Amino acid sequence: MTTAACLSRRTLLATPALLSLPAIAHATPATPPAIAIVLDSGGANLSIIDMMSRRVLREEPTFREPSHWALTPDHKTLLVCDASGNAIFFLDPVTGRERGHKLIPDPYQLWFSPDGRYLTVNCLRLNHVDVYHAATLTLAHRFKVGSMPSHLSYTPDSKTVFSSMQDSGTLVSLDLVSMKPRWTTAVGKTPAGVMWHNGVVLVAIMGSDHVVVVDPTTGQRVRTVVTDKGAHNLFLSPDRQRIYVTNRVAGSLTVLDAKTLGAVKRIAMPGGPDDLCFAPDGKLWIALRFDSRVAVYDPKADATDYIPVGRSPHGIFLSTLLNDKPALTAMRLA
Repeated sequence: MTTAACLSRRTLLATPALLSLPAIAHATPATPPAIAIVLDSGGANLSIIDMMSRRVLREEPTFREPSHWALTPDHKTLLVCDASGNAIFFLDPVTGRERGHKLIPDPYQLWFSPDGRYLTVNCLRLNHVDVYHAATLTLAHRFKVGSMPSHLSYTPDSKTVFSSMQDSGTLVSLDLVSMKPRWTTAVGKTPAGVMWHNGVVLVAIMGSDHVVVVDPTTGQRVRTVVTDKGAHNLFLSPDRQRIYVTNRVAGSLTVLDAKTLGAVKRIAMPGGPDDLCFAPDGKLWIALRFDSRVAVYDPKADATDYIPVGRSPHGIFLSTLLNDKPALTAMRLA
């Protein structure tokens, strides 16, 4: 689908007055199905999946390259980054329907601060970290602290945000009170996922095979946890007992004990596992970046089903999160 076609369709969706819809008297809206929203970076669209039937219901167009998402603090809107398209899309998190978009320079990865005050956006291509006032999406501050800002995480008090710099091989600590950098530390080749966890910062080293543990006060590396090749991102389970590390190059998941950070299991997951999301039934929904599929992994049965989606699936959101407090809490902690 061309950009012009996407814009034309988007205009119609955002302007109901242009559509001639028949009036339906005394209709009771059907309860929408639980859905998975898959961000197909290589396909410039979103795959909307019925979680029950595991069937792709439709595709929603973006501009060029959807990558990551963030749920607003009130849980009413899902923000989807489109880095190459220089836009953030606003979706209904229940239906996956678009509500509009805002032009923002190079939004690659983003997340709201725990107190809901700020939205931090990593601009991978343009090499800066932008902090927006969450209520208005107006720019509060721009940090230029390294090359290729990738992933981020906050301290629980919302005073500090940590961002990995893929090309610089560093992790930076940014003070959101003074709006000044605190420290920069070398962590390894191509750092990606970042997670605040139990008073330390975990950084997945995609150019190697491990996770680095960093002291958030000093920036010193205090430990290395070996996972597998291409350690990309980290996800805390809803019960907070396990951390799942996606290893894109090896095609695996490494399961860490959340208390000790010791590896307890390796799960084969070929196809470049990238981001994942936890379903209420305990299954993991995993975007396979190199395989144009979503994997649905059942830890109890140690079995995996697959759903074909668009090219280069990246981020994945499950609408069941809206009513799953443990999963949402774990995501905020991470």
